[in-house]
Amino acid sequence: MNYKSMLLAGSLLITLGTQAQVDLINKVKDNGAEQAEEKFAFETIIDLEATPVKNQARSGTCWSYATTSFVESEMIRMGKEAVDLSEMFTVRQVYLDKAEKYVRLHGHLNFAQGGALPDVLYVIKKYGAVPQEVYEGLNYGTEANNHGELEAVLKAMLDQVIKNKNGELTPSWRKAFEATLDAYLGPYPEEFTYKGKQYTPRSFADEVVGIDPDEYVQITSFTHHPFYREAMIQVPDNWTWATAYNVPLEEMQAIVDRGLEAGYTVGWATDVSEKGFSYKNGLAIVPAKKYKDMSKEERTAMFDGPKKEMHVDQEARQAAYDNYRTQDDHGMQITGKVKDQEGTEYYIVKNSWGEKEYGPRPGYVYVSVPFFRYKTISVLIHEDALSKGVKKKLDI
Repeated sequence: MNYKSMLLAGSLLITLGTQAQVDLINKVKDNGAEQAEEKFAFETIIDLEATPVKNQARSGTCWSYATTSFVESEMIRMGKEAVDLSEMFTVRQVYLDKAEKYVRLHGHLNFAQGGALPDVLYVIKKYGAVPQEVYEGLNYGTEANNHGELEAVLKAMLDQVIKNKNGELTPSWRKAFEATLDAYLGPYPEEFTYKGKQYTPRSFADEVVGIDPDEYVQITSFTHHPFYREAMIQVPDNWTWATAYNVPLEEMQAIVDRGLEAGYTVGWATDVSEKGFSYKNGLAIVPAKKYKDMSKEERTAMFDGPKKEMHVDQEARQAAYDNYRTQDDHGMQITGKVKDQEGTEYYIVKNSWGEKEYGPRPGYVYVSVPFFRYKTISVLIHEDALSKGVKKKLDI
């Protein structure tokens, strides 16, 4: 699938906007509130190279951090020197284009901080990319992202434009909106110098980053759409109307495993609201026993060593999605695999909540295979990571 077809209809989104994301992150950090006594012994199976862990801070921009890190790893895979790319440049352009669609749809679109894994590719293709040193996006007096006020101001402005008391839109609203983005995040970097050479965002993306957005595909697995076709998930924040290929659960997992074995990292859209996702323990699991049915002792011991996990099949993950237990609330990057002392496999997942000394690998989460099968919304991967058989089924 090329990137044009990804933008035709529907989306698989990682919607973490407004204060809700900050609240969710704080809630998740309390899962397994105390770091359990370490009773896991992990052996590395695959460990692909990734750039240093960042911190999205008080912003709903995990989608930008996840796919930007993914792109940086793609540069490494391609033999290039990885560049610390600016997440906020992408965020700025997404705010701008999302605003235009929000106005065109008379406000019938979710205008918030959230976004989707392919949004970074969308910006690279349409606008380009810039290094972090050129565009930090911190013009509002803090040392870390905090988009609560920015989002409120932007949305209030757009809502007044939509009310349209003048009878028709003025040609100035977009200029005013962009000026607000300039004030908070910084003006669009028309030209800049990097390592002694002049670039525009377009030339930097083409000459330095060097990826082709059309070569990446998004994969999902749900039964309310036909398999082996492009499909959408109905979620409020579907602002680009991007599509993904829908395949059976076993095949989605196999695509990720095969990709990792071949040296491809994976963008991952998921749900982290479950009690089995513990930031402080650096683990994500799906206990066989439901949390509400556990005793106090069982809850306390959830992360103190390998436990039996839930059997997750296509029906179970579909039910979780249909009943709002699985929602599009976080994006991260899968960079490898480990196994514990009992031979159980976990995915190595790079997060964007900073590199604090939690869990087996600071800044990362080890995600069990059942958790991945249960909570995945979609994955983003280079099309060359797909087997010839899968490509044939998907007509790629």
